[in-house]
Amino acid sequence: MGTATSPRAVWQISGGPASRSYADVFWKHGVALIGPGDAGPWSQQRAAEVPEDGFVRRFATVVGVGDVVLLRTAIDTISAVGLVASEYMYLTTFDEVNGWDLQHARRVRWCRLPQEHKFATRIFGANPPRCSQVSTPEVLDFAIRFVNSPPTSWQTAPLPALPTEEPPLDEVPAALQGLVALAADLVPLLLDRQAFGELPCEAELVAHFVVPFLRALGWPLEHIAIQWRNIDVAVFRALPRTPENCHLVIEAKRLGAGVEGALEQAKGYVATLGLHRDVIVTDGIRYRMYAGDRFEPVAYANLARLKRPATELFARMQRP
Repeated sequence: MGTATSPRAVWQISGGPASRSYADVFWKHGVALIGPGDAGPWSQQRAAEVPEDGFVRRFATVVGVGDVVLLRTAIDTISAVGLVASEYMYLTTFDEVNGWDLQHARRVRWCRLPQEHKFATRIFGANPPRCSQVSTPEVLDFAIRFVNSPPTSWQTAPLPALPTEEPPLDEVPAALQGLVALAADLVPLLLDRQAFGELPCEAELVAHFVVPFLRALGWPLEHIAIQWRNIDVAVFRALPRTPENCHLVIEAKRLGAGVEGALEQAKGYVATLGLHRDVIVTDGIRYRMYAGDRFEPVAYANLARLKRPATELFARMQRP
């Protein structure tokens, strides 16, 4: 087993791409996570069935308690240093993290850096794996010096509590049942590049999912505008279609592109209206709503993986 003064190994783990980062989940809950997790806990049998399992196998069986782990945010940048604090775990709590299934877990005591540390070269490579052992001298030197330098209290601090698992939605509203079933059936196909081809464009997702979702929530077609003043979808509480009557601004992205990264663009569209409006960012399947003057995240739903809190989004999007 490794120690702070003589680590068994140094690892890097991805905190997700910039458009769908989940680094904050790592240090908030004291975990390191990796996917895909929907296929179930790692086992020798699973390894033979899941082609991408090499990363998971390494994470589950080779990483050791006491190893150093670097939270990578780019090909040359890290945001935190941690020490592995548990054996491999499979935590269903993390089956939905910004659209990722990241149930493969280790508890980690993280020390978040005051600012991201950028190495002199692209030390993690042009296309770094989601989790791998580091052998670059520059990185090893940084990691060993970091864990040996005061303050070291973070290395023995209590681990933060794990989040409570959100239960699945017991009963889908009748008006949404068809759309939810369609999402469950189509999403695996749409994400299979070999079987389906190129991902559907934003306009296709708006036509097949966003507009039917709004219609199911009671909005008539004449209150739903497509590409109105450059806004992907604008929803009006009344006619005529004027800024004063605009009720919701919806910004759409390609499936899997990371809806959270679309917030700034949506805020820009709201600013051009001269009036504050709530915002929804979506890839047709995942919907996240931001409300209030500070655009706080207030509701979320994944049509292909509905959890009980999704009812809050349904209520907020329902036609008044």
